[in-house]
Amino acid sequence: MSARTATPRAERMTARAWGLLLVLSGAIFLEGIDVSMMGVALPSIRAELGMSTSSLQWVVSAYVLGYGGFVLLGGRAADLLGRRRMFLVWLVVFVAFSGLGGFAEDGWVLILARFVTGVAAAFLAPAGLSIITTMFAEGPVRNRAVLVYAGAAAGGFSLGMLTGGLLTAIGWRWVFFAPVVVAAAILIAAIVLIPREERRERTAGGFDIPGTLTLTGAMLLLVITVVHAPEVAIGTTLVTLAGAAVLFAAFVRIERRSAAPLVRLGILRSAPLLRANAGAMLLVGAFMAFQLVAVLYMQELRGWSTVQTGLALAVAGIDAVLAPTLTPVLVNRFGNRRVLTAGMVLAVLAYLLFLPVGAAWSFWAMLPAFLVLGLAFTLAYGPLTIAATDGVADEEQGLASGLLTTSFQFGAALGLAIVTAVIVAATADASPEAVLEGYRAGLLVPVGAAAIGALLMVTGLRRTGR
Repeated sequence: MSARTATPRAERMTARAWGLLLVLSGAIFLEGIDVSMMGVALPSIRAELGMSTSSLQWVVSAYVLGYGGFVLLGGRAADLLGRRRMFLVWLVVFVAFSGLGGFAEDGWVLILARFVTGVAAAFLAPAGLSIITTMFAEGPVRNRAVLVYAGAAAGGFSLGMLTGGLLTAIGWRWVFFAPVVVAAAILIAAIVLIPREERRERTAGGFDIPGTLTLTGAMLLLVITVVHAPEVAIGTTLVTLAGAAVLFAAFVRIERRSAAPLVRLGILRSAPLLRANAGAMLLVGAFMAFQLVAVLYMQELRGWSTVQTGLALAVAGIDAVLAPTLTPVLVNRFGNRRVLTAGMVLAVLAYLLFLPVGAAWSFWAMLPAFLVLGLAFTLAYGPLTIAATDGVADEEQGLASGLLTTSFQFGAALGLAIVTAVIVAATADASPEAVLEGYRAGLLVPVGAAAIGALLMVTGLRRTGR
């Protein structure tokens, strides 16, 4: 294809530029709210569809595995096939399969719909962000656009817990139908506001489909292995674990030989990058494990309504306000690594505060844990993003960002899988006392994950100091 003049970039925030930014921010807000809403709705879904604890976690895990497994391919597709086209096409897919989830009468239909919705999000997110970085001029205008975009993502995740509670009070299917309405409105606005791209020279290389499939399959098989470990024979667990290892090895082999690999393996020689991605997996995995235990405790053991549960968990969403205001000041004053380390340590403290949960804890007894958790995310989430891309060459910034997104999503799925396996194994019977003991055992998962993450950050801080 012949090259033409580059699409002009916005040098200032005009009304049309704000409209474009709001459309793209609306999409990432929708992706964030879609994940967190589901956590509050899980008990209601279980009650109507008769899903077990092991199968219930797949409602969330299927989404994050689809997202994490395909996001690197999504970025490549946006570059080769056009960012506007990818954004619009996959927004339609997002609408269709979110609606299908709302009509599901069987657990497997719901899980399948969630997986495809996650794949759609994996193509939407890099397309939306790359539209911002190409449509807004570098400097203050782009910085403002990126901050608004990132704030929308954080706000969606935080508000999703409250929104999920309110919608589930009407009926859990509205957790699926409401995003359809919002996404349809975003789609109409996107068709009008996202400018058509000029033709450009064909980019060398193609799509690494084998790499995508082996990476997603390996992550999927590993989660299946962990979830079902308490319920199957040790031989079956070892076989599926070996299968996951084989797929990971196949992925590495494919990436070494591919002309256009998903991941240039040489980038993984960077110790700070590996430490940041491991920290991302542990931070989000710990939170998703904690959220599942907290929701099951409040709704199924305590009998709280979905609205009460959403309001209680929304306290942890103070990071949506503090992250864009407080964190930049602290990073400038104390440095990124120190702030990040403090955030990981606070995460450990938050989960420890919730660990001795009793059979009749009030909201006020839980409040300190929720507040400290919100502060932990305020200090850790943004600095992790900086740490994962710091020192990476300009031409590989997209790859570093994609790796971080994959780590976040895979960490979420793995955290849910491990805590589910622990709860199932630790719950001897259905008595309230046994269930509470199972939840306490499950809380050891976020405590342990956050502690490992904090140790990694402290080790990195000491090495930097030396």
